[in-house]
Amino acid sequence: MDDSIILEMAHVTKEFPGVRALNDVTFKVKTGEIHCLVGENGAGKSTLMKVLTGVHPYGTYTGDIFVDGKIQQFKTVKDSEAQGIAIIYQELALIPDLTVYENIFIGHELKKKNGIIDWNKTIIKAKEILTQVGLNIDPGVTVRSLGVGIQQMIEIAKALSKNVRLLVLDEPTSALSEDECDKLIDLILKLKERGITCIMISHKLSEVMRVADSTTILRDGKTITTIDRANLNENDMIRFMVGREIKNIYPPKIKRDIGEVCLEIKNWSAYDYTASRQLLSDMHITLRKGEIVGLAGLIGAGRSELALSLFGNPRKYKLDGHMFIDGMQVSFKHPKNAIDAGFLYVTEDRKKNGLILGQDIKTNITISSLKQFVRRLVINKNAEVKSAEKFSKDLKVKAPSIATIVGTLSGGNQQKVSLARSLMATPRILILDEPTRGIDVGAKYEIYQLMLQLVEQGISIIMISSELPEILGMSDRIYVVSGGHITGELMSTDATQEKIMRMATLH
Repeated sequence: MDDSIILEMAHVTKEFPGVRALNDVTFKVKTGEIHCLVGENGAGKSTLMKVLTGVHPYGTYTGDIFVDGKIQQFKTVKDSEAQGIAIIYQELALIPDLTVYENIFIGHELKKKNGIIDWNKTIIKAKEILTQVGLNIDPGVTVRSLGVGIQQMIEIAKALSKNVRLLVLDEPTSALSEDECDKLIDLILKLKERGITCIMISHKLSEVMRVADSTTILRDGKTITTIDRANLNENDMIRFMVGREIKNIYPPKIKRDIGEVCLEIKNWSAYDYTASRQLLSDMHITLRKGEIVGLAGLIGAGRSELALSLFGNPRKYKLDGHMFIDGMQVSFKHPKNAIDAGFLYVTEDRKKNGLILGQDIKTNITISSLKQFVRRLVINKNAEVKSAEKFSKDLKVKAPSIATIVGTLSGGNQQKVSLARSLMATPRILILDEPTRGIDVGAKYEIYQLMLQLVEQGISIIMISSELPEILGMSDRIYVVSGGHITGELMSTDATQEKIMRMATLH
């Protein structure tokens, strides 16, 4: 075997009930390179990495894993870590109420000869490793008190503490701001200089173009091709990922009549009781019937807080200001009141707050609309199933049936289920918070098409997005948020990334 190959996965096949997630996949990684793994949601990327790291243990798949030319049979995560392999998932695996140094060394504590943990040595070593990842923070603070960008760096520090040789990063930048993304990418490049090999899963093709030495594309659980850096371009990646050419990432906007104002927010302010701070101040927003309004801004600017405060969370926020729907003043005391009024919010964190991962597709789609199926205090199960099947089919959810557990679906299909639930509740106003975060280009295009279909039907959409091309590509009008204030309003025809960023950094 070639000495330059640190990892080879040969003819790997992995099946779940009703689904073949990996089908004869072969994957090779050279020592010291950054190797990107791309593909649509459900292509098998995360499953392949879970096979590599022992999450799916030897015996639950067929095929072989070679590390440094030697065959491996990883039965646990510890087995893969013993070979210098570590993985960082999209959903960070830190324990919020433990300190930074406890998180870094959890599971492989530094102990004295008598078996007691050597806390002094742990703290000193944690400081050294934090410095290696560019963090100058107190290792004694709790993880809960830190931002997601810093937590991502701590995950890498945790991997370095295990003497990692091969680091797997699963969508490492999906929840980061542009500045945090840049810092993380710089760190990955520095790790490469230190001889650490990286495998990075990413849906951000511009990111792949920036860092990849080699890129392997999976589609429908199969290896399609591996491309070296010299021959890499975005158009080819998209074509290989989706099996067809997508010439435009955003569907063409069809000229449509935008109606009267259906939502108006005046002098809106919100104070967060739990954090003891002012989140939003004197915000004014209008939304017209059949319009897509983009909310742009940096992470932490207050966009999601605005959506949640409108949707009915009075126990969390002290609210001031006025909200009008179709000219009538409203105030929602509970999200149920908002849903009953046709005002729906689709959360940015579908796994934590948007879906019941342990339940099936049917339950997740119908749970907000069960009253539609109640006859004499009994749920009409046949009507519920038919309706769930219709919405699942209309949104092209890829699953064996609506009895499939949502937690087993890809990110893009989970997002479609979340949207289906909102659409079943017959919204008039729909807030989509980061609607395409963590999903691939093909699934994004389908969601964009759905958004345009909805506004053509007269539904009004507020779209929160941290991706400026998405804001520009889908919005009719754009508000920019910074520091809890509206710092600018732009028509899409006048907007540029530079103008939005300038407004997003105003205070």
